[in-house]
Amino acid sequence: MCKDVKNVSWETETLMGTPPKSKWGSFEPRAALSHVGLFVALMLYTGGGGLVFRALEYPAEMAKQEFHRERLVTERWNLIRFVSERSNATDNDDVEKLLSDHLAVYERVLEEASSSGLALEVENNFPPLEEKWSILQAVFFSSTVLTTIGYGNIVPETFWGRLFCIAYALIGIPLTLTVIADLGRVFATVVSIIAKQLPAMPKCCTRVSDANPTGQRSLYAFGAVGFLFLYLSAGAGLFKMWEDDWTFYDGFYFCFITMTTIGFGDIVPKRPKYMLICTVYILIGLALTSTIIELVRRQYAQSWQQLRALSGPLADTLRRLGDAGRGVDVSALHSDLRKVLTVVTMPRLSSANGSALTDKRRLEWEAAVEAVIRDITAPAPTQKPPIVQIVIYESSV
Repeated sequence: MCKDVKNVSWETETLMGTPPKSKWGSFEPRAALSHVGLFVALMLYTGGGGLVFRALEYPAEMAKQEFHRERLVTERWNLIRFVSERSNATDNDDVEKLLSDHLAVYERVLEEASSSGLALEVENNFPPLEEKWSILQAVFFSSTVLTTIGYGNIVPETFWGRLFCIAYALIGIPLTLTVIADLGRVFATVVSIIAKQLPAMPKCCTRVSDANPTGQRSLYAFGAVGFLFLYLSAGAGLFKMWEDDWTFYDGFYFCFITMTTIGFGDIVPKRPKYMLICTVYILIGLALTSTIIELVRRQYAQSWQQLRALSGPLADTLRRLGDAGRGVDVSALHSDLRKVLTVVTMPRLSSANGSALTDKRRLEWEAAVEAVIRDITAPAPTQKPPIVQIVIYESSV
């Protein structure tokens, strides 16, 4: 008996005078800790992966830059020595050809040094432009691996780095998808609770939404897409402040390409101190994007189901029309279909206060429906086949 009392519904509690518990009152700390624990586990996995990537790739990066630096210095001095030694030569044709060859070698070495990340500054002994595998850059790279974005501006080049990347992605991508799905459910629950706490809509809007639930769902889907664009715009504003050479459009383009996991890599943040914030922004944005895409997908699926439900009777009617041949009255069929669509799409009648139908209105509605049904089900008048009269005249000519 007591067990049944514990399972009493909120409607019964309301009738007994006990107010129902709100969604905010049913907050469970253990459930919240599980959500937070998943997110923290992903953050720790991302940070640990970044440290491993740095340990594997940073020494190789330094060795590569040192090799290109020494080669660049050597070829530069070779070019200078050749010019100084051949400055007084009499055979100009040979000098020009040899100088062109030395210059081509030096230009190729310059290009390779620049692509390896060295700044072409002779006075500073060709320092690196940026540290590719710094701690923050490595953590940001690990986040792009887990989210399958993959900008391509930083990639592992050593054997062990690539091997670790494969194993790291095999374990981390399912974990990331789980966290993104969990965050999406949390966001959907929060939005649902907030929507229930909002004041009621005006009566005119309520009547329209009750009469057309499909339009109401479409409105929710468009609202979710609008919220996604607001989130992208907020990120674009932040990146415009962080990156000196970015415009608002550049930031919005980067956020959109990132949240949809396209990841061209043509525009990538360059400020290392903002990489952690950028990583958190991307993870939250991916959860929002997946939730909103799911809402839009459901709307498409419902529209497709409604289209199939409508096309089924129409296809069956057209098939019977083709089987029956000329004995079917097409104009009557067209009129019947118009009547059916009128009844289906007619908004439900409601009283002035938006509650249930009055008895008089209900009777009128039922009578109208019965009349339309009788009119449709009534047998169509049979048409007599046309009579063709042939007159033959006989002549003696």
